[in-house]
Amino acid sequence: MLTASHLSKHYDTARGPVSILEDVSLNVTRGDSVAIMGPSGCGKSTLLYILGALERPSAGTVTLDDRNPYELNEADQAAFRNEHVGFVFQDHLLLPQLSALDNVLAPTLVSRSTQAATESLERARALLGAVGLSSRMDHRPGELSGGERQRVAVARALILQPSILLCDEPTGNLDRASADAVAELLVSLQDDHKIMLLVVTHSPALAARFGRRYELNDRALAPA
Repeated sequence: MLTASHLSKHYDTARGPVSILEDVSLNVTRGDSVAIMGPSGCGKSTLLYILGALERPSAGTVTLDDRNPYELNEADQAAFRNEHVGFVFQDHLLLPQLSALDNVLAPTLVSRSTQAATESLERARALLGAVGLSSRMDHRPGELSGGERQRVAVARALILQPSILLCDEPTGNLDRASADAVAELLVSLQDDHKIMLLVVTHSPALAARFGRRYELNDRALAPA
């Protein structure tokens, strides 16, 4: 389970603190699919990064699988993210010099176990097959379409079997057909793997595919 309790976030500026989030609480359990909508600049991405242990809240707590990542030191927090959280960003952030297969395998490189490496390779190939890219495994990102690159990013996010998949505008840079394909992929993979899925998006069409929908506005989160 992911539990966020009374989260607030502000940034100190020369003109004083700027508040982004105020008293935001959210619970997500295994198998849930959640969409968070809101206008540009409302703090959707900031909330996602706090939930994914990328950015510390100014107040409040986050627990994932009964652990608070912000109680860990920097190295342990990075290991926690690697093990428990999968990220998909608007810009796929693939490494251009690597093939699709090697990009999917990148998060597994911290393991030195031969058995783990073999299992990861098998899983990476299976995931690329699941996202429809069996014939494109050896292609580099520059040789793939935008929709294909985002599907590689989804496979990469799932390679370590995370507890939660966090997606920041995953269809924002795609044409309508590619966006629909990636949206369908996210929903089907979430159902297959029974993980928690949380997406922030501007797209009502994408949000409509999820079981729970929220609106973030005026620094507060409310059911949509």
